[in-house]
Amino acid sequence: MNKVGLTTTIPVEVIYAAGWTPVDLNNIFITHNNPQSLVEEAELAGYPRNLCAWIKGIYTTVINSEDIRRVVAVTQGDCSNTHALMETLHMRGVETVPFAFPFDRDRDMLKLQVEKLMAAFGAARPEVDRWKERLDRVRRLVHKIDELTWQGEQVSGFENHLWQVSCSDFNGDPEKFAWEAEAYLAGLDKKACIDAPVRLGYIGVPPIMTDLYHYVESRGARVVFNEIQRQFSMPYETKDIVEQYLLYTYPYDIFWRLQDVIKEVERRRLDGLI
Repeated sequence: MNKVGLTTTIPVEVIYAAGWTPVDLNNIFITHNNPQSLVEEAELAGYPRNLCAWIKGIYTTVINSEDIRRVVAVTQGDCSNTHALMETLHMRGVETVPFAFPFDRDRDMLKLQVEKLMAAFGAARPEVDRWKERLDRVRRLVHKIDELTWQGEQVSGFENHLWQVSCSDFNGDPEKFAWEAEAYLAGLDKKACIDAPVRLGYIGVPPIMTDLYHYVESRGARVVFNEIQRQFSMPYETKDIVEQYLLYTYPYDIFWRLQDVIKEVERRRLDGLI
C-alpha cells in the first residue's frame, strides 16, 4: 500500500477504503530517537525558532521520509501554521491534500469535505462505510482500555495516552493493532496496581515531552483522562461517518470541547487538571 502522511486526525476510513496506508506524522516525529534534531533541521531550512515545534517536526519527518510523498493537511481545526507547512512541502515536491473542519460544525460543509477527500483518493462511499464498521470494532477495544483506566488501577496514564493517540492511524495496520489491544486487555489482570491516589486529567494537545506521565506518577498522581487523545478514538457511537466527525470535539471551539471535559471531570472523579 502507498503511504500518506496526516498532520492530525482526519476521516481515516477514507484513506483505508482507497487502499492507502495512513501515517500520523506527529507520532513518527515524537517517537524519533532525537525529536529535537528534527526541529533544528527545519529551522536550518528557514522555519522561525518561535514557530510551533510540531509543525517543524512534521516538516522534517516528511522531507526525510523515502515513502511519504503525499500529505493530508488539516487547514481548519488544527494548527494555524499548517498553511505554511503545505507551501514548504510543495516546494520540496510533496503533494498536499487539504481537509477542513468547519468552525461552526456545519454538517453540510463537513459532508462536502469528506466527499472531496473521497474524490481525491478515489474511495467509494460503500467501501468507506465498511471500513467505518471495521475500525469501530477496533476503537471499542481502546474504549475498554480507557474505561479500565479510570475504573481500575492497572492502566497507566501513558498507556492510556498511547493507545488512544494511536487511533489516528491505527499504526498503519488495524488488524495487528486490534490483536495487540486484545492481548493488552487480556494481560491486565497480571499487572500490579498503580499506587497514585491523586486523579488527574490532561487537557489539550498531547504532550511533546515524553516523560510527563511517568513523572506525575512518581509524585503520587495518575492521569485517568486524556482529553484530546480520547477524541482520537471517536468515543461516541454513531453509524454515520459525517456525524462521527461532527461529534469529535478537537477541531471545534472551546465551548463544544468544554461540554465533554466537564462531563468527564465529574464521571471520572478528577482531583485536578493539567
